[in-house]
Amino acid sequence: MLAYHDQEWGVPHHDDTALFELLTLEGAQAGLSWRTILARRDEYRLAFHGFDIKRIAGMRDSALEKLLTSSGIIRNRLKVYSVRDNARVALEVIGEHGSLDAYLWSFVDGKPQVNRWLEGQRVPAKTELSDRMSKTLAKRGFRFVGSTICYAFMQATGMVNDHLVTCFRYGESGHAEH
Repeated sequence: MLAYHDQEWGVPHHDDTALFELLTLEGAQAGLSWRTILARRDEYRLAFHGFDIKRIAGMRDSALEKLLTSSGIIRNRLKVYSVRDNARVALEVIGEHGSLDAYLWSFVDGKPQVNRWLEGQRVPAKTELSDRMSKTLAKRGFRFVGSTICYAFMQATGMVNDHLVTCFRYGESGHAEH
Protein backbone atom coordinates (compact mmCIF):
# COMPACT_ATOMS: atom_id res chain seq x y z
CA MET A 1 0.00 0.00 0.00
CA LEU A 2 2.78 2.40 0.90
CA ALA A 3 4.66 1.73 -2.34
CA TYR A 4 1.44 2.22 -4.34
CA HIS A 5 0.82 5.55 -2.60
CA ASP A 6 4.41 6.71 -2.83
CA GLN A 7 5.00 5.77 -6.47
CA GLU A 8 1.72 5.59 -8.35
CA TRP A 9 -1.45 6.93 -6.71
CA GLY A 10 -2.33 10.37 -7.95
CA VAL A 11 0.29 10.51 -10.70
CA PRO A 12 -1.36 11.53 -14.00
CA HIS A 13 -1.92 8.47 -16.21
CA HIS A 14 -2.46 8.96 -19.95
CA ASP A 15 -1.94 5.47 -21.33
CA ASP A 16 -5.18 3.77 -22.43
CA THR A 17 -4.08 0.40 -21.06
CA ALA A 18 -3.18 1.84 -17.66
CA LEU A 19 -6.42 3.79 -17.50
CA PHE A 20 -8.47 0.71 -18.40
CA GLU A 21 -6.59 -1.32 -15.81
CA LEU A 22 -7.33 1.16 -13.05
CA LEU A 23 -10.98 1.50 -14.08
CA THR A 24 -11.26 -2.29 -13.94
CA LEU A 25 -9.51 -2.59 -10.59
CA GLU A 26 -11.55 0.20 -9.03
CA GLY A 27 -14.71 -1.56 -10.21
CA ALA A 28 -13.46 -4.86 -8.82
CA GLN A 29 -12.92 -3.16 -5.49
CA ALA A 30 -16.63 -2.33 -5.04
CA GLY A 31 -17.54 -3.67 -1.60
CA LEU A 32 -13.96 -4.70 -0.84
CA SER A 33 -10.76 -3.07 0.32
CA TRP A 34 -8.18 -1.62 -2.06
CA ARG A 35 -5.57 -3.76 -0.30
CA THR A 36 -7.49 -6.89 -1.40
CA ILE A 37 -7.48 -5.77 -5.03
CA LEU A 38 -3.91 -4.49 -5.07
CA ALA A 39 -2.71 -7.87 -3.76
CA ARG A 40 -4.38 -9.50 -6.77
CA ARG A 41 -3.25 -6.98 -9.39
CA ASP A 42 -0.71 -9.31 -11.02
CA GLU A 43 -3.33 -12.06 -11.27
CA TYR A 44 -5.74 -9.61 -12.90
CA ARG A 45 -3.04 -8.69 -15.40
CA LEU A 46 -2.57 -12.36 -16.26
CA ALA A 47 -6.28 -13.11 -16.41
CA PHE A 48 -7.05 -10.11 -18.63
CA HIS A 49 -4.12 -10.18 -21.05
CA GLY A 50 -2.21 -7.31 -19.51
CA PHE A 51 -5.37 -5.22 -19.86
CA ASP A 52 -5.09 -5.25 -23.65
CA ILE A 53 -8.48 -3.73 -24.44
CA LYS A 54 -8.89 -5.41 -27.85
CA ARG A 55 -8.00 -8.85 -26.51
CA ILE A 56 -10.35 -8.48 -23.57
CA ALA A 57 -13.18 -7.31 -25.83
CA GLY A 58 -12.77 -10.54 -27.81
CA MET A 59 -12.84 -12.87 -24.81
CA ARG A 60 -15.44 -15.62 -25.05
CA ASP A 61 -17.88 -16.57 -22.33
CA SER A 62 -15.97 -19.83 -21.84
CA ALA A 63 -12.78 -17.89 -21.01
CA LEU A 64 -14.65 -15.72 -18.53
CA GLU A 65 -16.26 -18.78 -16.95
CA LYS A 66 -12.80 -20.29 -16.51
CA LEU A 67 -11.67 -17.12 -14.72
CA LEU A 68 -14.48 -17.62 -12.22
CA THR A 69 -12.62 -20.69 -10.96
CA SER A 70 -9.39 -18.73 -10.35
CA SER A 71 -8.63 -17.81 -6.77
CA GLY A 72 -6.30 -15.07 -8.00
CA ILE A 73 -9.08 -12.63 -8.86
CA ILE A 74 -12.40 -11.70 -7.32
CA ARG A 75 -14.76 -14.41 -8.52
CA ASN A 76 -17.84 -12.29 -8.89
CA ARG A 77 -19.61 -13.14 -12.16
CA LEU A 78 -20.95 -9.63 -12.71
CA LYS A 79 -17.55 -8.06 -12.11
CA VAL A 80 -15.69 -10.55 -14.34
CA TYR A 81 -18.13 -10.17 -17.24
CA SER A 82 -18.12 -6.39 -16.82
CA VAL A 83 -14.43 -6.29 -17.75
CA ARG A 84 -15.20 -7.62 -21.23
CA ASP A 85 -18.30 -5.44 -21.55
CA ASN A 86 -16.31 -2.38 -20.51
CA ALA A 87 -13.55 -3.24 -22.99
CA ARG A 88 -16.11 -3.32 -25.80
CA VAL A 89 -17.48 0.08 -24.77
CA ALA A 90 -13.91 1.39 -24.43
CA LEU A 91 -13.23 0.40 -28.04
CA GLU A 92 -16.28 2.41 -29.11
CA VAL A 93 -15.00 5.38 -27.11
CA ILE A 94 -11.55 5.05 -28.68
CA GLY A 95 -13.14 4.97 -32.13
CA GLU A 96 -15.06 8.17 -31.39
CA HIS A 97 -12.47 10.13 -29.42
CA GLY A 98 -9.15 8.74 -30.63
CA SER A 99 -8.21 7.38 -27.21
CA LEU A 100 -9.68 6.41 -23.89
CA ASP A 101 -7.30 8.97 -22.42
CA ALA A 102 -8.82 11.87 -24.38
CA TYR A 103 -12.32 10.84 -23.42
CA LEU A 104 -11.75 10.25 -19.71
CA TRP A 105 -9.56 13.30 -19.20
CA SER A 106 -12.21 15.46 -20.89
CA PHE A 107 -14.16 15.25 -17.63
CA VAL A 108 -11.46 17.46 -16.05
CA ASP A 109 -10.83 19.49 -19.22
CA GLY A 110 -7.53 17.68 -19.74
CA LYS A 111 -5.86 18.92 -16.57
CA PRO A 112 -5.85 17.67 -13.01
CA GLN A 113 -8.00 19.26 -10.37
CA VAL A 114 -5.76 20.20 -7.47
CA ASN A 115 -7.33 20.10 -4.04
CA ARG A 116 -5.79 21.43 -0.86
CA TRP A 117 -6.82 19.01 1.85
CA LEU A 118 -5.34 19.38 5.32
CA GLU A 119 -7.11 16.38 6.87
CA GLY A 120 -7.82 12.98 5.34
CA GLN A 121 -11.33 12.82 6.77
CA ARG A 122 -12.26 15.87 4.68
CA VAL A 123 -11.48 14.15 1.37
CA PRO A 124 -14.83 13.24 -0.20
CA ALA A 125 -15.78 9.78 -1.44
CA LYS A 126 -17.53 11.33 -4.43
CA THR A 127 -18.22 14.73 -5.95
CA GLU A 128 -20.52 16.36 -8.49
CA LEU A 129 -17.84 15.68 -11.08
CA SER A 130 -17.66 11.98 -10.23
CA ASP A 131 -21.48 11.88 -10.29
CA ARG A 132 -21.39 13.30 -13.82
CA MET A 133 -18.64 10.92 -14.93
CA SER A 134 -20.53 7.96 -13.45
CA LYS A 135 -23.81 8.84 -15.17
CA THR A 136 -22.09 9.48 -18.50
CA LEU A 137 -20.07 6.25 -18.41
CA ALA A 138 -23.11 4.21 -17.36
CA LYS A 139 -25.17 5.74 -20.15
CA ARG A 140 -22.51 4.62 -22.64
CA GLY A 141 -22.74 1.07 -21.24
CA PHE A 142 -19.82 0.91 -18.82
CA ARG A 143 -20.54 -1.15 -15.71
CA PHE A 144 -19.23 -0.89 -12.15
CA VAL A 145 -18.75 2.84 -12.59
CA GLY A 146 -20.69 4.29 -9.67
CA SER A 147 -19.80 7.76 -8.44
CA THR A 148 -17.55 6.51 -5.62
CA ILE A 149 -15.72 4.19 -8.03
CA CYS A 150 -15.29 7.05 -10.51
CA TYR A 151 -13.91 9.36 -7.83
CA ALA A 152 -11.43 6.73 -6.65
CA PHE A 153 -10.46 6.24 -10.31
CA MET A 154 -9.96 9.99 -10.75
CA GLN A 155 -7.76 10.08 -7.65
CA ALA A 156 -5.72 7.05 -8.71
CA THR A 157 -5.13 8.34 -12.24
CA GLY A 158 -4.15 11.85 -11.18
CA MET A 159 -7.25 13.54 -12.58
CA VAL A 160 -7.71 14.79 -9.04
CA ASN A 161 -4.84 15.53 -6.66
CA ASP A 162 -6.14 14.51 -3.26
CA HIS A 163 -2.80 14.06 -1.54
CA LEU A 164 -2.89 16.08 1.66
CA VAL A 165 -0.90 19.30 1.34
CA THR A 166 1.37 17.96 4.10
CA CYS A 167 2.12 14.79 2.10
CA PHE A 168 5.47 14.73 0.30
CA ARG A 169 3.60 13.47 -2.80
CA TYR A 170 1.38 16.55 -2.98
CA GLY A 171 3.94 18.56 -4.92
CA GLU A 172 5.64 15.57 -6.55
CA SER A 173 2.61 13.91 -8.09
CA GLY A 174 3.02 15.94 -11.24
CA HIS A 175 0.39 18.60 -10.80
CA ALA A 176 0.40 20.55 -7.57
CA GLU A 177 -0.04 24.27 -7.75
CA HIS A 178 3.20 26.15 -7.24
